[in-house]
Amino acid sequence: MLDNLQSLSYFVPELILTVTILLVILADVLGTERGGWDLPGSTAFAGVALAFLAHFWLYAKPATVLFNGMIAHDPFSAFFRGFFLLSTLVVTLVSMFSKEIITLKKGEFYAILLSICIGMCLVASSQDLVMVYLALELMSIGSYVLSGFSRQIGKSDEAALKFVLYGGVSTAILLFGLTLLYGLTGATGFSAVREALQQTGKGVDLVAYTAFVLIFVGVGYKIAAVPFHFWAPDVYEGSPTPITAFLSVASKGTGFALLIRVFFSTLLTPSGVKGLWMEVGSIHIDWTFHLALLSAITMTLGNLGAIPQMNLKRLLAYSGIAHAGYLLMGVCLLTDRGLEAVIFYLVTYLFTNLAAFLVVIAMVDAQEDDRISGVRGLWARAPYTALIMGLCLFSLIGLPPTAGFVGKYYIFMAVLREKLYWLVIVGALNTVVSLYYYARIVKAMFLEPPSVEERIRVNPVYLTLLGLLTVPILYFGIWWDPLVRYAQYCAALVR
Repeated sequence: MLDNLQSLSYFVPELILTVTILLVILADVLGTERGGWDLPGSTAFAGVALAFLAHFWLYAKPATVLFNGMIAHDPFSAFFRGFFLLSTLVVTLVSMFSKEIITLKKGEFYAILLSICIGMCLVASSQDLVMVYLALELMSIGSYVLSGFSRQIGKSDEAALKFVLYGGVSTAILLFGLTLLYGLTGATGFSAVREALQQTGKGVDLVAYTAFVLIFVGVGYKIAAVPFHFWAPDVYEGSPTPITAFLSVASKGTGFALLIRVFFSTLLTPSGVKGLWMEVGSIHIDWTFHLALLSAITMTLGNLGAIPQMNLKRLLAYSGIAHAGYLLMGVCLLTDRGLEAVIFYLVTYLFTNLAAFLVVIAMVDAQEDDRISGVRGLWARAPYTALIMGLCLFSLIGLPPTAGFVGKYYIFMAVLREKLYWLVIVGALNTVVSLYYYARIVKAMFLEPPSVEERIRVNPVYLTLLGLLTVPILYFGIWWDPLVRYAQYCAALVR
């Protein structure tokens, strides 16, 4: 355990982001747009890029606990730092050119976006119940603000109001669960909570069960798991599309980082069998079955909810709910192999979903239309964009030779190894269902005539970024061994 001064060397990415926020505010004072140059956006992009490069240095440092037990440094936290920083980097670049953002108060927008990123990094690294709550609030409050940041979008105010109301209730329930856990164990540090649970006798099962269920309600809201998913379609549709893209990837990653960190650091301990985790103390609850059942319900309702959607953002919202169900398949196993599959899947989902939303952003900028009808005949109007969107949809379905196929393969194989055959069958059937509504978009782009013959002019920055995001989708679909080794390394949590 390192003290505060020693811990600063492990905290370089967050320090860079903090300094960048101050510089962004200063740049906004000096002038937002000078000669067409977005000074706050350029400052934010440079700062996030520097923080992303700095985070690679952390992989070489040994796992330890920082700031007197409040923060953990391990491969798991390093992975999620990179995950959030890369998501923020892409969204920052897109926001510099998006017509939905360009008229907003840029300094405030980028400062809040970077603050959310810091909160996400702290959530993934938290090693204390108090830090979990503080970091989650730092992330959540900024998310509420950005979802309603654009007054030009008619549904933005509605999205922000629903987001803050549902989010406030879920956070209150999470805080109640954390309070119960503190009352039961008398500790806030994860290791101390785990040790207290190991020493408990019989009769505490109901209290511990209630505490962890309440905690999962708060986490389930962040990952949009059923029945805590109802906010996602409305918030996704009403928010500025770059923020929708950010929430669809980074917010979901935060939820799974928190779920894994809290459950595996407090409730579970290595069983002695390589790669297998077991409950501590006398708490005998079949968490695998509970989470597997939730996974099945989430992916099923997510896919069924996507079928009637005519708006691309709402459709991708329900798609994200379904993918939360697939990710829960890996978490429910309570094994290292399951965690590796989750990390692998999150990487493929990061590139695929950001690319898909970037196409939606390009469509909104070009014709102010985010409906499926807006991409009719896209192959004739913008063939490069249509081709990449089709590739993203194939990856979301899980078809070869895309990274999404390999991600689902590893999830399903990990579940088969634990002999949860019924869950694999449910997952496979849901993949078939998802093929239908994704195929509707493909059909509209390639087989239906365009409503307007005029070609769509896509921003060259978007085209370049789409190409860069497509590379890992194809590369990891053909040669996935490097990503497998990386996932195996990042599945380690400090104890």
